[in-house]
Amino acid sequence: MQPKNYRAIVAGILTLLGALTTGAVSAAEWPSEPAAKGRAITAESIRRDEGFGDTQSKMTMTLTSENNETSQRNLRISVLETTAQGEGDRSLIVFDTPKDVQGTVLLTHTHVASDDDQWIYLPSVARTKRISGANKSGAFLGSEFAYEDLASQELDKYDYVWIRDEACPAPDQARSCYVVERTPRDRNSGYKRQMAWIDGQDFLLRKVEFFNVQNRLLKTLTLTGYRKYGAFWRPHSYQMQNHLTGRGTELKVQDIRFKSGLTANDFTEQAMERQR
Repeated sequence: MQPKNYRAIVAGILTLLGALTTGAVSAAEWPSEPAAKGRAITAESIRRDEGFGDTQSKMTMTLTSENNETSQRNLRISVLETTAQGEGDRSLIVFDTPKDVQGTVLLTHTHVASDDDQWIYLPSVARTKRISGANKSGAFLGSEFAYEDLASQELDKYDYVWIRDEACPAPDQARSCYVVERTPRDRNSGYKRQMAWIDGQDFLLRKVEFFNVQNRLLKTLTLTGYRKYGAFWRPHSYQMQNHLTGRGTELKVQDIRFKSGLTANDFTEQAMERQR
C-alpha cells in the first residue's frame, strides 16, 4: 500500500491526520540521522491514518481581511482514500453559499511523482478550467489556502529533516512535539520549505509554517479541536494566517461522516457537473 501523508482539504486541507494509539514511541526507536528520523516520524503519522476509506464534511470558511473584516462561505468536501501505487487521495470541494461562489467546484487528483491534476468549475464563466502546475501556488478563491494546500500531502512529495523536539503549540504546550522540516520535491511548489509540528504521543499534526521561495515565513496553519471518529482523529478548525498580508482563513468542520460509500466515479469531471 502506498503510504499517505496528511489529507489537505482541507482536509488536510485537507487533510491530513493520524489516529491515537496508547503511549509514545521511544526516542530510541528512531534513526539517529536527522533526515531518516524526519521521514520516519512523518511516515508514522501517515500510517496511523490509513484505512479511513472516505469522508464527507460540511464546513464553513471564514475570510478575515487585514482590517479584521470577515465574510463567510459554506462548503462541502469529499475525500476518497486511494491505495494505488503512485497515486494519492482524491477530493471534491463544492461551495453552497454565498451567491458569488455558489456552485464553484474544485476537483483534485493527487499524484506522488508527477503534477497533481486539478480542475475548477467557475459559475461566473460557466466552464471548467484545468489548474496548471505553474498556477498551483495561487490563492484558492481569495482564501489563504493555495491550490497545492488542498491536495493530499503524500510522503514522497517531500524530503525531510528532523530539527528538534519542543513543546507543542498552544493550546497543547504540555505535550512534546517533533519539529520536522519538509522540502517540496515539486519544482512548481510555491514553498521553499515547511516546518511541521507533529505530536510525539499521538502523531497528530499541530502546526505547519510555510516559507515562500524567498525563504520568508509566509503562512502558518494551526490545527485544533481534534475529535475521534472510530479509529481516526480529525481537527475541527484549520486556521491559516498570512504573515505578509495580515489576512487569515479559517475552515471549521460542522459535520463529518466516514465510509459513506464514495467511489472513483464520484471524483471525475462528470461528477463535477452533477454538483452544479
